[in-house]
Amino acid sequence: MPTSVFDSLLLGHVWGTDELRAIFSDETRVQKWFDYEAALAVAQAELGIIPQAAAQEIAAKACVGNVDLAAIGAEIRRIKHPLVPALRALQAACAQGHGEFLHFGPTTQDVLDTGMVLQLKDAHALIARDLQAVGRALYALAGTHRATPMAGRTHGVQALPITFGHKCAIWLAEAGRNFARLDAAAKRTFVGGMTGAVGTQASFGPRAFELDALLMARLGLGVAEIGWQTARDRLADYANALGLIGGGLAKIAHEIIILSHNEIDEIAEPFAHGKVGSSTMPHKRNPVICEGVVAVGRALRGSVALMQEAMMVEHERDATAWRLEWKALPECCLMTGAMLAQMKHVLVGIEVHAEKMRKNLDTLGGFLMSERVMFALGDIVGKQSAHELVYEIAMRGIEHGMTFEQALMADPQVKAALGRDELRALLDPTTYVGLAPQIVERVLAETKAAGWMEP
Repeated sequence: MPTSVFDSLLLGHVWGTDELRAIFSDETRVQKWFDYEAALAVAQAELGIIPQAAAQEIAAKACVGNVDLAAIGAEIRRIKHPLVPALRALQAACAQGHGEFLHFGPTTQDVLDTGMVLQLKDAHALIARDLQAVGRALYALAGTHRATPMAGRTHGVQALPITFGHKCAIWLAEAGRNFARLDAAAKRTFVGGMTGAVGTQASFGPRAFELDALLMARLGLGVAEIGWQTARDRLADYANALGLIGGGLAKIAHEIIILSHNEIDEIAEPFAHGKVGSSTMPHKRNPVICEGVVAVGRALRGSVALMQEAMMVEHERDATAWRLEWKALPECCLMTGAMLAQMKHVLVGIEVHAEKMRKNLDTLGGFLMSERVMFALGDIVGKQSAHELVYEIAMRGIEHGMTFEQALMADPQVKAALGRDELRALLDPTTYVGLAPQIVERVLAETKAAGWMEP
């Protein structure tokens, strides 16, 4: 019976995906250990270190389907060792005593670390795939709404007009940087371990370097320049990249929540008939998907911090730190994968209420355009003097419930400097989005040239 949200039949979709759960399952975990042992045996036979027949038998039997996982788990609990019961089970499956040549030289951490990297490499393919899909959705939104005006907000309140496409382009550019970070971290992280008990490769004999290269080539991993049992920066580095991806996604989800408030109502996450917002209020359309993404993002940052904690390793091995990764790294992948899957759905089907965006530009009665008016007056009275003048007019107008146009026209200095038609043109928020459309075009062009969104 599941006891964690990651495996829950009820809540698991918020915290992970079926694809990633399969990668980090016990079946896959043990299979990756066996993949290591099989590749090692074949490489050792190629160098004449163990008999060819033994390597063939080990490779043939190195399948998780040939062992009893429940029995292995029980034996791990009994003898208090994470790998030996799996090795004994595989040895027992090998005929004619060939299992004696199993695990010929490596230490437990060589196998478990490399197995984890193999799992991580599989997870990386899915995470990269879904980040690309999120990028394509953001690319489409930015392009479609490059010139759709809306209120830009600073400190939580309206500031100046922007375009929705500009907001989406910022998200897109960030996603592109995160993809680059993930790709770079993957190149550094996907190396295996074949160092022996304390990292000296003493148990592998004089051809250890050659064996290491053969083994990692078979596993599709890079060769580490030196053992990394006590240097966990690679895994922490990858987790950091996942944390940045998750932070970006949670930020987008939070923004959608804010902009879907009834009082703002500029965007909304997808809605389908049958989606229920409340058990007591039938009218509710809650942003539940985005709420989940924000929550998972907070938990993800905690797991990233745990991966940093696992870098504190004593001497040549420290299982008190190592064990933290067994929990934190799979959870980082599961949570990032879930957030990507949920946000891909949200961004592909997001509701954009352009009419409400335009209406909200008038919420402040024209005061949103104070900067533009200030600069127009600055050409006549000087910028600093114009700022002081417009400030006093704006404060007075807000306090007396006036529109900005009324407050400006009530001031003799403004009335003498600006005609009513000129002023009304200055107060049109749709014509003061700056270079937002051109900025969007630049981001789209650079994103396309980078090619990171290609499936």
